[in-house]
Amino acid sequence: MTEPGPSCTAFLGTRRLASGEPGSVALAIRALPEGSGPVLVFDDRTGRMMDFDLRGSEAEVLARLAPPAAAPRGPGRPRLGVVAREVTLLPRHWDWLAAQPGGASVVLRKLVEAARAAGTDRARQAREAADRFMGAMAGNEPGYEEASRALYAGDGARFAALTEGWPADVRDHARRLAAEGIAAAECPAG
Repeated sequence: MTEPGPSCTAFLGTRRLASGEPGSVALAIRALPEGSGPVLVFDDRTGRMMDFDLRGSEAEVLARLAPPAAAPRGPGRPRLGVVAREVTLLPRHWDWLAAQPGGASVVLRKLVEAARAAGTDRARQAREAADRFMGAMAGNEPGYEEASRALYAGDGARFAALTEGWPADVRDHARRLAAEGIAAAECPAG
């Protein structure tokens, strides 16, 4: 399964201005009339604020936002997308890995895939992204702290009730970011 491309959402005050890939969001911000007010842009995956350099032509803005060209591959199995990197473990960890069938690489790949399949990492990332966004956009809204607690507790009904009175676009975006984290807590795998 491939990860979706980068996505972000821009807000003009509490109103959602644009959402999608960074280039289209940057162009939407550029199209605003002078003096429209401050715009905040959030990475939808992490909830962190992003900055765009909007100087120059549209082509120059888009060129700065284009993903960097792929770096030449080093050791590993390039056709399979395998890249060699360093892992630091204690001697007892190396001893245990060496005793496993298939060797250290096979065991580490299986552990990583099992963790990914469990969804706990993605659920944690979704909760953290929602909380970062909420802190920036709804930190002064009524019920913010309790909504944050409900988010981490996985209490979807309470989270929805506490965010109901927030500005609609902020509320809806917070709920969208939180959805995966809350769903994982409400229906744990197993």
